[in-house]
Amino acid sequence: MSKTERTYQLCTRCVMDTTAPEITFDVDGICNFCKDFDELAKKTIWRPLDVRLKELESGIQKIKQLGKNSKYDCLVGLSGGVDSSYICYWAKQAGLRPLVVHFDNGWNSELAVQNINNIIAKTGFDLYTYVINWEEFKDLQLAYIKASVLDIEVPTDQLIYATLHRIARKYKIKSIINGNNISSEGILPRSWYYDDKLDIVNLTNIHKQFGTTKLNNFPKLGLTRQLINAKLHAMYSISPLNLLDYDKNKAKEVLIKEFGWRDYGGKHYESIFTRFYQGYILPRKFHVDKRRAHLASLVASHSISRAEALTELEKPTYDAQLQKEDYTYAIKKFGISAEEFESYMQKAPVPHAHYGTQWDKKEFRKYYIFKRVVGPMLTLISKLKGN
Repeated sequence: MSKTERTYQLCTRCVMDTTAPEITFDVDGICNFCKDFDELAKKTIWRPLDVRLKELESGIQKIKQLGKNSKYDCLVGLSGGVDSSYICYWAKQAGLRPLVVHFDNGWNSELAVQNINNIIAKTGFDLYTYVINWEEFKDLQLAYIKASVLDIEVPTDQLIYATLHRIARKYKIKSIINGNNISSEGILPRSWYYDDKLDIVNLTNIHKQFGTTKLNNFPKLGLTRQLINAKLHAMYSISPLNLLDYDKNKAKEVLIKEFGWRDYGGKHYESIFTRFYQGYILPRKFHVDKRRAHLASLVASHSISRAEALTELEKPTYDAQLQKEDYTYAIKKFGISAEEFESYMQKAPVPHAHYGTQWDKKEFRKYYIFKRVVGPMLTLISKLKGN
């Protein structure tokens, strides 16, 4: 056995295992992810429910106060998945006036579109669908595949973050409600994603090396723009699912009853590309099965049993026939041959940092100078505006 190999081990409490290189175990075989989850949960979702609900009510009142002079008092992103769909249901029950934003990056499944339309029809909320320039976005996604980096979802994540802030400024909305939740997302190894989703330098460098089309319409949110937003357009953000008694299975039952919502068979599988990426590309090329982390979170939060999670992991990531259909659909949509795609799949993984990051000394120095010179002026402007 080489020095880099290790004996396979599975956590005795959740379902995380040694496919996550940073995993460690105590004498009882319980992994570090479980312990980190417990510490986080004690400070958030495991606090007394009455305390959390009181905090949530306070948040609702703040949203209404901040948005009293605007058509919309908050912004809600809607993908059609369980969490974002339930947020829309909750917002309606809470008497809020959200502008619901959907990001169409060209990979919506028909079922996602149907679910979204049903939710909007039943809630009566206004829907803003942001449609990205497909040729540019396709070129950027393909650049990430060519670069052989693990987190090919970064372009979509940057699109969402940057566009939400742009729309918020346009409609003078001061609150964002998000569907992030610890109960189903509290465990995720850092080696399984790129932890700096807003690294515009990394994105730009990858596209510069592997792309062929200029990104004239792609929204960006680098360090300088983040500073400007923080100083001049500070947003109040709240995650209701961490304050409610949120159970994903019960949430699905509510969505089915209220909206005729239909399940996708996997977390984030409302997107054809995400389904193909998480269910095919990640396991095959990077030996990462993200279901393991999602299920481990549900086990750690007592939403499902360990036995149920292990049974789920014995199944394929998703239907084999659908994988074949997604494979054919993806390469056709990207405009490449199966041979070309296979050449990318065979290429060795490359760390994101290989292409440079916004935290590299030279790049960060530019931001540091900007912050030192412009930061005080932004603070003064913010005070004059009464922010």
